[in-house]
Amino acid sequence: MSPFLLTRTLPEDATDAALRADVLHGLTRTPKTLPPKWFYDAYGSELFEKITELPEYYPTRAEREILIARADEIARASGARTLVELGSGSSEKTRYLLKALPELHTYVPVDVSESALTQAGQALIGEHPDLSVHALIADFTGGLTLPGTPGPRLVAFLGGTIGNLLPAERATFLASVRSLLSPGDALLLGTDLVKDESVLVAAYDDAAGVTAAFNKNVLTVVDRELGADFDPDAFDHVALWDAEQEWIEMRLRSRTAQTVKIPALDLTVDFADGEELRTEISAKFRENGVRGELAAAGFELTHWWTDQEGRFALSLSTAAGSS
Repeated sequence: MSPFLLTRTLPEDATDAALRADVLHGLTRTPKTLPPKWFYDAYGSELFEKITELPEYYPTRAEREILIARADEIARASGARTLVELGSGSSEKTRYLLKALPELHTYVPVDVSESALTQAGQALIGEHPDLSVHALIADFTGGLTLPGTPGPRLVAFLGGTIGNLLPAERATFLASVRSLLSPGDALLLGTDLVKDESVLVAAYDDAAGVTAAFNKNVLTVVDRELGADFDPDAFDHVALWDAEQEWIEMRLRSRTAQTVKIPALDLTVDFADGEELRTEISAKFRENGVRGELAAAGFELTHWWTDQEGRFALSLSTAAGSS
């Protein structure tokens, strides 16, 4: 059986330090914010899996449809011998690419979760005996160093996750990905597309209330990890469409004037009645905008695929010139 390697590039205490920094920064600014990555403890990850199966939440199904239909084209166009996946999680959707890449030598999943990487990596080498898996415990938004593996490389960033970054953050992120690649390497990028407001809002405010529970879970994480006394029931889930910025915002709206204590940070946070805490943006894209952002980072968009309903896109871009 091919080897499974696991390399940690994050310090053991990096997650705790990042949470402390994010909470301190986000809850002492106006308006208050918390990053969406803190939704995803074990319970939050379970909730998100349920979200992906909801009738209102189309992105996962739409992206899977494209991968099933286009995996062979992606393989031919990229000729990849190394597949790098950022935020790999369970590597479920990646399996379509792995089956389609006959010359693939190495798969490099990148995630902050050691348990997710180990479970997925060991399963994949069982399914693909000739595949080497070199997993990286790393935060891909904080700088990344890839192991030496055969080219061409294909970096996959799926799920529309890039939409969680603000425009300046996206520019920094795409430039950092470009810096990892050689000319001829490629980026496979998943982007959710602009569409009717009612469809977008429903995807983030489902009738069953699963997304509301997911949103409030960030408060539970802060309570558990930092000894805070947030009462999730004292906040309402809010999802709205910002037509000017073309993104969905998820917020938590305080039901009353209240004070929250966070002992680990020696911090007291006041909320006014109706005050909102932003927990996520999810930008939606148009082809020309994606092309422009990629070009600014040194990529040339060569392929653009959507699902049959035109809800979601996968784009393939090559690293142009010198990094």
